[in-house]
Amino acid sequence: MRSFFAKFKFLGIVLLIVSAVIVSLFYNALQPKEILPVYQPAMVNFELVDSTLQHVKKYHTIADFALTNQNGKLVTQKDYENKIYIADFFFTTCPTICPIMTKNMAGIQDKILNDDDVMLLSHSVTPDIDSVPQLKKYAMEKGVKDSKWNLVTGDKRQIYELARKSYMAVKTDGDAGPYDMIHTENFILVDKERRIRGFYDGTNTEEMEQLLRDLKILKSSYEE
Repeated sequence: MRSFFAKFKFLGIVLLIVSAVIVSLFYNALQPKEILPVYQPAMVNFELVDSTLQHVKKYHTIADFALTNQNGKLVTQKDYENKIYIADFFFTTCPTICPIMTKNMAGIQDKILNDDDVMLLSHSVTPDIDSVPQLKKYAMEKGVKDSKWNLVTGDKRQIYELARKSYMAVKTDGDAGPYDMIHTENFILVDKERRIRGFYDGTNTEEMEQLLRDLKILKSSYEE
């Protein structure tokens, strides 16, 4: 008799475990899947958006570009084709927020070093100062890995238009000249379709953690 009840006890435990697994699977299936927003110019602070685009509510993507990196190599959108990437704007002689931003970007670089799907892209807002040798020196000082992270310089008008019309990451500095700009601390998360999926304060540790979480969500959307 005791053996009979022992068998039923074992069966009960097995059924309990199976039930728990089934309930867990149903719960996970019913949970709404996290999806990152697709940012449009109309959703962004108008001070950061070119006046010609402030009304745009859909279909915004990063424009084609051709800039020169720290190794004197031409870098275009083709180098980022089918990649997720994180972009920002900086200048090598910046004494305030740029060192913090660069340090945090280097921290992200460490996290994605072996991830072939993710790259980094930093644009100089003072290309007249940030020559290729200057960028190379800065890259070596900050631990930039050439295969993961391009620091780019080039035509000032092109960088200005990318900053204002594509990434929506700088304010105009009309007192200084037509293509002068005041960069923000923003890091911009860009998906494989060249759409903006997030803005993050590149000087804030908590926002860097959020960026990494969002990067994971974005990567998972390509694994379905």
